[in-house]
Amino acid sequence: MSRPPENHSDASPEPRKPGPNDGSGASPGPFPAEAGTARPRAIMVLSLIVAAEATALLVAAGWYAVQLTTGAPVLSFWGAVFTLALLLSFAAWLFAVTYFLFRGFRWPRAGALVAQLFVLTIGFPTLTGGYVAAGIAMLVPASVALVLLFTKRVISFASRAAGAPPAL
Repeated sequence: MSRPPENHSDASPEPRKPGPNDGSGASPGPFPAEAGTARPRAIMVLSLIVAAEATALLVAAGWYAVQLTTGAPVLSFWGAVFTLALLLSFAAWLFAVTYFLFRGFRWPRAGALVAQLFVLTIGFPTLTGGYVAAGIAMLVPASVALVLLFTKRVISFASRAAGAPPAL
């Protein structure tokens, strides 16, 4: 689909507002998140799931740091410090994904998808390794998030690019 050429000399003072049957599915206003439209519940649920995963990583990093400072035996001290830095950076990254997904940006959908695939990759061996409660606690939210990421409302709401009109 292409845009009509912009001619500012005869532009009407009121921007065109898409109708319910024009097929665009776009809400009035420059961006879905700023147009005053209601945020879909799926975005809220998806943001809560990703925020909970980020919080879990932060808690794991805190526990790991406590273990590291109390003198728990490790093979490599600097390897353990690197692991702690990775846990903290991944938690920060997931919090950023949560924030920008909630605001309606496009790029966090890919970040949330990758995070859910990682959780599934860890959740299945955890479940089959005998830790059923922990495995289910990882698999169920990740599966729900994967389904929600591909719903029509989430895709249409989270289509904002920085400084550009909605993509869909």
